[in-house]
Amino acid sequence: MTLVVLLGSSPGPIGSLPPGSGGRPVLPTDLKLTSLPGAPTAYGRLLGQVASLGPQPVTIARPADAYAYREQGGRVVESAGVAEDLWALADLVEHTTDNMLIMPANSFVHDELIYQITKAKRAALALIVREERDENAPEPPPIEEAEPEIGRGVLEGLPQRTRAGRGRVTSVGTSYHAVTRPNAALLGPIHLHQRHAAVLADVARELAGMAHLFGPEDDVTELLVLGLVRRGVSVGVRGRRDLFYRRLHTPEDTAEAERDFAGFDEDRARLDNAVKGADGFFTTFFVSTYSRFIARWAARRGLTPNQITLVSIFFGLLSAASFATGTRAGWIAGGVLIYFAFVFDCVDGQVARYARKFGVLGAWLDATFDRFKEYAVFVGLAVGATVSGQFGDGEGVWTLALAAIALQSVKHLLDFSFGAANRRRAPVPLPTLELHVANDRPLRDALEERRVSRSTGVRGLLKLWTKAGKFRPVHWARKMIVFPIGERFAAIAITAAFFDPRVTFITLLIWGGVAATYTLTGRILRSIA
Repeated sequence: MTLVVLLGSSPGPIGSLPPGSGGRPVLPTDLKLTSLPGAPTAYGRLLGQVASLGPQPVTIARPADAYAYREQGGRVVESAGVAEDLWALADLVEHTTDNMLIMPANSFVHDELIYQITKAKRAALALIVREERDENAPEPPPIEEAEPEIGRGVLEGLPQRTRAGRGRVTSVGTSYHAVTRPNAALLGPIHLHQRHAAVLADVARELAGMAHLFGPEDDVTELLVLGLVRRGVSVGVRGRRDLFYRRLHTPEDTAEAERDFAGFDEDRARLDNAVKGADGFFTTFFVSTYSRFIARWAARRGLTPNQITLVSIFFGLLSAASFATGTRAGWIAGGVLIYFAFVFDCVDGQVARYARKFGVLGAWLDATFDRFKEYAVFVGLAVGATVSGQFGDGEGVWTLALAAIALQSVKHLLDFSFGAANRRRAPVPLPTLELHVANDRPLRDALEERRVSRSTGVRGLLKLWTKAGKFRPVHWARKMIVFPIGERFAAIAITAAFFDPRVTFITLLIWGGVAATYTLTGRILRSIA
């Protein structure tokens, strides 16, 4: 469940005054999205988009505008100004047990982007637009030499006064708070885990007491991110990428946004996002290039991820049976079948993400039967080697098969145990800074000191290896060396089809041994660091 708070009276530029408005700004309740009869307003459309997230959304609006918002079915809290906006927000979130989505009521956004923001793993996330850096521009001065600024330029009609780096917001400026070398603008939506509710409420109340320091251009969402960052909350960043987000201020904005919106293929973006971004080399280039289209086809015909998992298991067992024939034709057929077993293993997850059908049973089946298929194939290969008569009584091949199973089992044990240990690890606290301090230099100095301290010894070595990942050959080499399931199934298919089961097991043991050594060394170093 998610508590949705819509800011219907953003203190930023909320619109122009249309003829005959009597001095009232254009509200999202006024902005018709098309000229067709019965077409929703921008606010009505947004209410429909967030309705599935949880209880009825709450809109914070000015008393004069409250009726217009209530008329469209939203629950409205009246507020006379920025300070009251912040107090109202604090009261709404303080005791919530739900995650929170806070966004301007004049947001025009893809459904898929709302979904991705609210389902992100980060406990705090803000949507930003980042400055596009000119490749030929001179290097900016070192951060120690840069002077703080109130703002620099405008992105998407929003003040560029956010500093983002290393995947999170590091500083935010307002008309009172200076920020050094801003490189982004906050677009509006913020998503927070429920554990940050009390911090958000405290921040909102403290900012409400400082409302006299802020100007008409200061936005509530910007103020909230400023407060969270200065309280040591790690606020992750996300760009729009291939999806659409814009804040509507005038009828002209609305018409332009609808035209631009039509140029985005939301279904394709949703399909592309159904593919995991952290997949290995073989999966990325030899499976996911087309498996996503199988996933869409299956989802549109009502097939569930669990049904696709059963298809993958079926192909895996057929592969094991083909390997067990002990013939060259059987080994080639087994190699082809294990490839398609892996394809459908990828498709089941892609169907789950595309159709948004998740379940504990499906996750358990996927993890468990991946191992079952793999070990069934190992047994099939060993049986085939024995049946073929090429290796005597086959005892040596069975020894290799058992060693491969043992090695892979130990590797999985290490993976799961390290993951469980990391989930229990307390996060490293970030530096904090009082909200009344206008200059962000103390915060920058603390972050720089933290960066330097983490750049020595084992941490420094790990950091260098992480930075090396920006080079594509190193990135893919790191992906392949850990011998993920895609590479393992590819190695089995190729060596069995072109050579024999003994070569397959030797390949699995050598590559698997290198992978286990590399992984174990890295995890020991990370544990020490």
